[in-house]
Amino acid sequence: MNVEITRLKSGLTVITDPMPGLESAAFGVWVNTGTRNETAAEMGISHMLEHMAFKGTRRRTARAIVEEIEAVGGYLNAYTSREQTAFHGRTLKADVALGLDILADILTEPSFLPEEIERERQVVLQELGQARDTPDEIIFDHLQATAYPDQPMGFPILGNEDTVSGFGELALRNYMASHYRAEQMVLIASGAVRHEEILSLAEEKFATLPTGSVPKPAPARYAGGDLRLAEDHEQVHITFGFPGIGSADPLTYVAQVYVTALGGGMSSRLFQEVREKRGLCYSVYAFLNSFRDGGMIGIYAGTGADAAAELSQVVAGQMADIAASLSVDEVERAKAQLRAGLLMGLERPAARAEQIASHMLNFGRVLPVEELVKELEAVDVEAVRRFAARVIETDQPSLVALGPIERVETYDRFAARFGSR
Repeated sequence: MNVEITRLKSGLTVITDPMPGLESAAFGVWVNTGTRNETAAEMGISHMLEHMAFKGTRRRTARAIVEEIEAVGGYLNAYTSREQTAFHGRTLKADVALGLDILADILTEPSFLPEEIERERQVVLQELGQARDTPDEIIFDHLQATAYPDQPMGFPILGNEDTVSGFGELALRNYMASHYRAEQMVLIASGAVRHEEILSLAEEKFATLPTGSVPKPAPARYAGGDLRLAEDHEQVHITFGFPGIGSADPLTYVAQVYVTALGGGMSSRLFQEVREKRGLCYSVYAFLNSFRDGGMIGIYAGTGADAAAELSQVVAGQMADIAASLSVDEVERAKAQLRAGLLMGLERPAARAEQIASHMLNFGRVLPVEELVKELEAVDVEAVRRFAARVIETDQPSLVALGPIERVETYDRFAARFGSR
């Protein structure tokens, strides 16, 4: 990467990442605001704003937005996470100015017409219903709420029917005015771009962004706990959660290797033991969710009702075993997977822009690829074993089960497999 970074007087950070030989560019604006910035009454408003972004501005109707970008073969999209909201797109190099003009329009001059708000409210309510009908998706909201109860970090990104039904123009404008400040935004363009051109466009089109500080989010407080929902499904969907680390923690690379060796691929401990050897499930994997001030190590599996009790025992056993017997070969294989994923991602401008945004919002700088690879290569088996032992030290794991849950072992029995024992 050969990135250039300029911070405008407004506080907006502009970053370009030229990729010689490309005829297209990926670009976007990442806002350092997400679900954890909401109050209980605002639950889901970040996601609602993401939806409303494409529903018209003072200069463009909702239809004009999609017709203009698709007339040049480009696309625009957005997503909401617990800590960020992103508005991004891709076009041929000749049309980057148009894409940025539309994004600036969306972020500085949204119309929030009552009829569009009501129409999109119904879409979000349908999305909520669809999520509840998809157990292997909604279970992660339940896990987050169980691990981080009674706090914004545990709020569902989509909100709920009561909060979504209450969002009107005033609520949307007030939230945007309070949280969508130039200092909290990063504009990134990767691919067929020149820094001077992107900088000029940013200065012109994003000049009216509000400035100033934003309210600080509540701290993330992992608590852990138990949730079981008896529902009529073919499978029991189970997630397990354990205290993790923050996104800027020095142990990030160790944690990534641990999660990959535990359940990150077909050669991982969980896949081999749970699926290949015992045939307990079709899908099983581990994941790492990191936030600015904490995080969670998670495991998901879907299994038959009769195998649910055995599944939790096997998962706990594999977590203990990996802390005691993880091999050098397993660590090297996990590092190879992570290294390949990192380097392959550098071939796609959208992935590069996403990585740059993550670095800037979490570290305040763009980490060179050479530094990332060096940190990854420095991870050794002893460090991963120590981290694995740390994960299972908790006596407050999170357990969420959804479906025919009668055979899932009790929380007390599962929790007793961890801690000091």
